[in-house]
Amino acid sequence: MQDVLVSVLTPCFNSVKTIEKTLECIEQQTYPDIEYIILDGGSTDGTLDIIEHHRAKLPKQFTLVSEKDNGIYDAMNKGIRQASGKLIGIVNSDDWYEKDTIENVVKAYQGNQYEVVYGMQKTYLNGKEKSTFIYHHDFLPQQMITHPTCFVTKDVYEKFGVFDLQYKSAADYDFMLRLYQTKQVTFTPVMKILSNFQLGGMSSSQVGVQENLKVRYKYGYLSKKQLVFQTIKSKIYQWLHEKGKNQEGS
Repeated sequence: MQDVLVSVLTPCFNSVKTIEKTLECIEQQTYPDIEYIILDGGSTDGTLDIIEHHRAKLPKQFTLVSEKDNGIYDAMNKGIRQASGKLIGIVNSDDWYEKDTIENVVKAYQGNQYEVVYGMQKTYLNGKEKSTFIYHHDFLPQQMITHPTCFVTKDVYEKFGVFDLQYKSAADYDFMLRLYQTKQVTFTPVMKILSNFQLGGMSSSQVGVQENLKVRYKYGYLSKKQLVFQTIKSKIYQWLHEKGKNQEGS
């Protein structure tokens, strides 16, 4: 399927320390038919200068939007509406793809109107490799699949909607469970590393854990009692963690 246009979105804000690696991973892709859209939230730290420095090496179909947004999911939604590719991937400004990521995604894509192609993810903590894994979509009711590896058909967004902005870190999980429950979307796993992910953002914090619990409850995968118990457990863990950090700093 060498004629499939793939749109890649990068939301960013003041990402001067990390975005260069993200840009380089797009420049180095082995698949040629790429549309690249950067959604910048109005950076003031030199991020835009780095993007301009790389502009000539980026795909010919390149768009930079720099304006204030209402957070990362709002930026993603803007990019989704603007994208013209059949498949849409999202790589954040501190993450990066493998050189053959998009080529492997297009090879795996089965051509369905409503399809999500996803794969393995390598995680890093403080610059050191931590783990490589994939969560199968059959277990979505318990665990989010590796969203940074996902490539979703544009038709999916047009039929089932985009990211719900009421969530600060779990809108991707809410979106995937929405698709999962329709039983109209094909999930295609790829047993290759597609994305490299830096741990430490909100989605890997206890705030993210608590939002994920709310999403699971919303779709009927947690009882009210389970929601309350697990939320309290998470908040206690969060309190202990913050207390430990405060003691270290004193």
